[in-house]
Amino acid sequence: MTSSDRRDHPIAMFDSGFGGLTVARAVMDLLPSESLVYFGDTDRYPYGSRPAGQVRDFAIEITDWLVDAHDPKLLVVACNTASAVALDHLRSRVDMPVVGVLEPGLHSLMKVTKTGRIGVIGTVGTIASGAYQTAAGKSDIDVELTCAACPGFVEFVERGDTESDQVKVLAQRLLAPIRDAAVDSLLLGCTHYPFLARAIGEVMGPDVVLVSSADETAFEIARLLDDLDIKATAEARGSREFVSSGDSASFAEIGARLLGLPMNHVRSHKWN
Repeated sequence: MTSSDRRDHPIAMFDSGFGGLTVARAVMDLLPSESLVYFGDTDRYPYGSRPAGQVRDFAIEITDWLVDAHDPKLLVVACNTASAVALDHLRSRVDMPVVGVLEPGLHSLMKVTKTGRIGVIGTVGTIASGAYQTAAGKSDIDVELTCAACPGFVEFVERGDTESDQVKVLAQRLLAPIRDAAVDSLLLGCTHYPFLARAIGEVMGPDVVLVSSADETAFEIARLLDDLDIKATAEARGSREFVSSGDSASFAEIGARLLGLPMNHVRSHKWN
């Protein structure tokens, strides 16, 4: 099959739940002609506290389903935890480009730091994997990296509570090691965390740059589509399909609020 035959195939994207919608929105804004299939594994979220092997198995199962059901031209792992533990496995499993959110986010972080003191916050699973620490160690840029897990942030976002006093108290406690390290830039290393940017910014102060993986990931996707000559034509009308392994009505309601766009129909896919 030639590259031109792949241009009208969709981009497939998955996350444990809703956080990856930040990446979906960035892709939709940057590449409006591209068709997108988004899978939220809300029946089994969150992934952050699950064992790495289990998250890896989930990622493989979702990828196999997306390939069989939609034959995508590119796969986006829009979940930091899954990116940290499963990306290499997925790349060896499928014959298409596979993009994670970890590397683009760290690349963006290193571009904005001036002091070399950088921070990453993420789920317990992401931070415990050591993926960010390993990636930073391989970089040509000399940085001092401080990481902190932020259990509870995801649950607040998915309840729609992003600015309450409880969120701010939790942020004060969890971000203390990052503040003590005097970082000048901080990567929101979970796709849910941009929804907490105001609370996180208040704790970190105006001199710390907050970096989200979403935009940088969208730029990486655009570059790959161009390099492989599989970018949709400008005249194409990109379709949007959202699938949830949990309650589709709840996904549509919460997802529309986080995406900032209506979700008129969310398909349900139940695991056996």
